[in-house]
Amino acid sequence: MHGDSLRRLDASRRVVTLREALLRAGVTLSYLAPDSVNDPTIFDDHVDAAVRAFQQSRGLIVDGVAGPDTQRALQEAQFKFGDRTLSHIEGSPLRGDDVAELQRHLSHLGFYYGHIDGSFGVRTRYAVAELQHNLGLPGSGVCDGDTMTAMSRVNRAISPSQAFALRDYERLDRSTAALRGRLISVNIGRSALASPHTAERLSGEPLTEQLVTTDIAGRVGRILREFGARLVPPVSEVASDSPGARSGVPSLNLDIHCDWLDQQPASGIAAYYWGLPGTGEARSPIGHRAAVLLMKELSARTDMDSLGVHARTWDTLKVPGVPSVGLDLGYLSNAHDAERLADPVFRQTVADSIVIGIQRLYLLEEEDQPTGTLALDDVLKFNPMEDADSRRVSGF
Repeated sequence: MHGDSLRRLDASRRVVTLREALLRAGVTLSYLAPDSVNDPTIFDDHVDAAVRAFQQSRGLIVDGVAGPDTQRALQEAQFKFGDRTLSHIEGSPLRGDDVAELQRHLSHLGFYYGHIDGSFGVRTRYAVAELQHNLGLPGSGVCDGDTMTAMSRVNRAISPSQAFALRDYERLDRSTAALRGRLISVNIGRSALASPHTAERLSGEPLTEQLVTTDIAGRVGRILREFGARLVPPVSEVASDSPGARSGVPSLNLDIHCDWLDQQPASGIAAYYWGLPGTGEARSPIGHRAAVLLMKELSARTDMDSLGVHARTWDTLKVPGVPSVGLDLGYLSNAHDAERLADPVFRQTVADSIVIGIQRLYLLEEEDQPTGTLALDDVLKFNPMEDADSRRVSGF
């Protein structure tokens, strides 16, 4: 084949390759794909427009010429985060959009402070290693499949100020959705101050915080036992993070109370998590997540006013290593709230809501259900049992 013919063939192949590279880089103009035109080897107006659009998006000189700078940028744009393992190569650093995306993730999580330049240098390697240590992974500095999977999990929910909780998020996402085998610690309010508005509906006993919270905690405990979990006393001290030491550590701590205020109109349910009251910053992000889910279920399933979810620095919420939620289940000083809390049927609804909120905490994103739609019978599918028909959950 003559030299001119070879050059023409080479040029034709380069145009087809250019079309494909522009498509992989995210340019989606009409008549760009090789199979959408009669002759994909021609550098036509559509290819020119696509090159200019790509140059514009990358801050290059917009001249429609696929020169060295444009070709280099196109090469970097061929890689999406997750396409390949990323590591530091001395003297020839990896470059690409996937490296830039990694740097953005690391910056978001508070581990990378350099320029997001798409070049996997020493600073990026150190940032990856630090992230891996926080996730409980080997600190190799190589962004492999396990590291990418862990990053995708925590990035869905975590903010830059919550980077300290990375290991907690990873432990939560790696855990099973089942309640079976979980320990839930509970602390209850024990005030004997009686409501002036009503007595307990069945027994006629004075309606006190101790009566209400003891009854609800007992109902929650009975449901949890049906699913293979159980309530345990409040945690006073949490052992180290070793697997053996953590075997008896609760998955969640609940602090259940009723409120009282001399102003009779005060009413409603509120949830609390360990955080800064002024800014709402969560010092326990999983505790915050649990508080939100519990509050949503209680609001959807009862007619009590929602007073929202709030950050507090109370010691009962600051349990080392254990996400904690405080629940105020209404005001015994309010006639409406007291009447509802005096009803055992209502207290069962509250207990059901608490268990369903706990279950939702452990569901993966794709398994979760809209607020108020998950029933206790539905929870069975996440907690398979032997002879399920004979142990079916019902009201207590």
